[in-house]
This record gives sequence, C-alpha cells and structure tokens, in this order.
Amino acid sequence: MTRSSDQKAKYDVDIYTIIFLALAVFIFLRLRSVLGQRTGSERPPYDRAAPNVVQRTQDNNVVPMPGSVIDQPPAAPSAEAATPSDRWKGIAEAGTPLAQGLDALVAQDSSFDPRHFLSGARSAYEMIVLAFANGDRRALKDLLSGEVYESFEAAIKDREKHEQKTETRFVSIDKAEIVSAEARDRSAQLTVRFVSQMISVTRDKTGTIVDGNPDKVADITDVWTFARDTTSRDPNWKLVGTGSAQ
Repeated sequence: MTRSSDQKAKYDVDIYTIIFLALAVFIFLRLRSVLGQRTGSERPPYDRAAPNVVQRTQDNNVVPMPGSVIDQPPAAPSAEAATPSDRWKGIAEAGTPLAQGLDALVAQDSSFDPRHFLSGARSAYEMIVLAFANGDRRALKDLLSGEVYESFEAAIKDREKHEQKTETRFVSIDKAEIVSAEARDRSAQLTVRFVSQMISVTRDKTGTIVDGNPDKVADITDVWTFARDTTSRDPNWKLVGTGSAQ
C-alpha cells in the first residue's frame, strides 16, 4: 500500500508540473506576441554610427576635442520661433545686416545657435593660437581650411629654418563677438572679433629674444572667419580666414 501511495503522489506531482509548465509557456507566448510588436510610435534606437556631435544637452557648452571644437547642437534652438525683435538679443540688433545674415543662416541650417557657436569659437581660438606657437601641425590641420593651414605651416617652417621657438600664454579672452554672418550656396560663414590678452615671445637657438616680451601682457584683437558646409552631416566649423584689428 505504501508503494502504491507513493506512486500515486508522484503521478499527481508530475501532472501538476506539466500543467504549470504548459501555463507558463502559454503566458510567455502571449506576452511575446504583444511586446514583440512595434506600433510605429517608439523612439528609434541610438545611432552609434552617427557623427559624434559631442554629447550635451541644449544648455551645455561644447567640449573641446581635436577636429570638433566648433560644432552644432543636436537639436534645433528656439531662435527660429522667436520674434524678430528678440531672436538675436545680445548678439545682433534687429534689422541690421548682421541680424539679416543670421536669419539667412538659420533658414539654411535650423540647428544653428550663435551662443553655442561662440562658446566653441573661443575654445578654437585659444587652441589654434597655442597650436601655432607650438608648431602642432596635427592639431592645426583638424581646425583650419586647407588654404589657411598652408599659410600657418609656412610660418612654422620659417621659424624652424631659423631655429626659433615661440612661447605663448593666454592671460584672458575678454570678448568674442560675431561681426558678420553670411549664407551662400551650401556654405555658412561667420566672422568673429576676439579681444584677448596674452604674453608671447620668440627666442633663437641660444635663447636670445628676437620678438615679443616675456614680461609684457599684450592686448590683441583678431578678426577670424569660420565656415562650414550646411549640407554636410559633419557639424564642425573650420577657420577659413584670419586678420587683425587695432
């Protein structure tokens, strides 16, 4: 009798086990049939192959990186929806050629944000000046157009030929302001006036000073033009022209 009771209990357990397993499989298949279907309203997956636009929110400043110092934010700013009178507040007066140029640029590239651009332009300005002083061709090539790079490299070669070294140190960048904006064909161009203070000195191979003063802070005003192809997926701007002003 004992053996028969044990066999019956084992039989009951097996039956219940099979029933629970069947229920589990049924529920799993039902859930999969619902959760596995896409309705078309889900957010697309993160595209890791997309160009690196330097991770940020709309309020963050650009993170300086070689080749991507000045770039565009990933989302369109609110400037396009703002009224003409305050769209460029703090950047340009309404109705001025600069404001009109910025309007044309936004019409061509709705992601443009002048404040974001200026933040990156300040970083690019410092990086380019220091890279030129140090003869860092690799850094310069990532930040300059081909024509400007050739000009900078020629100056570096001349310095090397005469066995001279330049030492430059920024004290401050007091101002960076957009002075002109232009959208032409597929190109956007922005000209920025930088007002800075720096110490710069050039020495020959014996250490003798041939230019500059290591103890004097010089006031420098540079006017630089940056450009980018607005139809390209590459968000980066490059330096295409340099000048100075008193």
